[in-house]
Amino acid sequence: MAAPGIVFLAGPTAVGKSAVALRLAEELGGEIVSVDSMQVYRGLNLGTAKPTAAEQARVRHHLIDVVELTEEFDAAGFVRRARAAEAEIRARGKVPIFCGGTGLYFRAYLEGLGESPPTDATLRAQLEATPLAELLGELERRDPETFGRIDRKNPRRVVRAVEVIRLTGKAFSAQRADWRRKEEGVAESGGNVGASVEASAGGRQVVFGLTRAAATLRRRVDARVEEMFARGLVAETQALLAAGLERNRTAMQALGYRQVVEHLRGERSLAETVALVKARTWAFARRQSNWFRNQMRMEWLEIGDAETPGEVCARIVGRAAVEMEKPRLDADGHG
Repeated sequence: MAAPGIVFLAGPTAVGKSAVALRLAEELGGEIVSVDSMQVYRGLNLGTAKPTAAEQARVRHHLIDVVELTEEFDAAGFVRRARAAEAEIRARGKVPIFCGGTGLYFRAYLEGLGESPPTDATLRAQLEATPLAELLGELERRDPETFGRIDRKNPRRVVRAVEVIRLTGKAFSAQRADWRRKEEGVAESGGNVGASVEASAGGRQVVFGLTRAAATLRRRVDARVEEMFARGLVAETQALLAAGLERNRTAMQALGYRQVVEHLRGERSLAETVALVKARTWAFARRQSNWFRNQMRMEWLEIGDAETPGEVCARIVGRAAVEMEKPRLDADGHG
């Protein structure tokens, strides 16, 4: 088959994306671009399930270990670096395979960043010192749409939404109006809302979401968390604290690390910490799945309990072949 111009592989944590992406890269002659807001940080290894040295030697990876723990990283930085990586991969005649679970990064790359203003350091410090309940109250009054869909347990996102409102005088949801217009345009033109859209740099994009039965995914989440602790997550977190982990608001949001830091402060036992990380990771996986289903257009593939990464890869290659055969649509929705 003719290889697609670019492949996007999304889904919740522990669903098995990385293993499938490795096989897919080998099958298509591709390189992997990590779409993960935490794997960009050097040192955040076990808790982010970062690809091992052997896996990175097997297939070339991008956007892993690109910033120090003391640096901030956001969607704009991701888009800038990811576009450069895509250009490099294409220049080598390879297929870019974007793989990860950070929905905001996927959407920013596919549909644009909107027009949100840059952070104001003074205002940001003021908001971060404000109780979360007060910020949520302000958000509900001034932007009910964002209040209804935001993760209210994520202080960083709530702070950013209120910051944008205060800086612009407009609802945070208005910053994403361009995304909604694009979605409406696809629907009105009769375009496919499944897997296929045009690639910005030429060629056809194919967008897939991986999912599993809930009971299976939860078992995989629990197994992953147990493996992280068995491989030394506590020791890794101790080393990261010495390197400045607590000074990075973004990195401290990474699942596992924050809970281990609290354990090291004596707030709970190790067994309680492991149980808490399992519960938080499972809740996060469900939020990811819901976000992808509600916010992105993609073709979903449910992985069977006994299905291997190679078998999933074969299904994706087959579906990609179908997409490659479909006629392209021009700007007016005509073939």
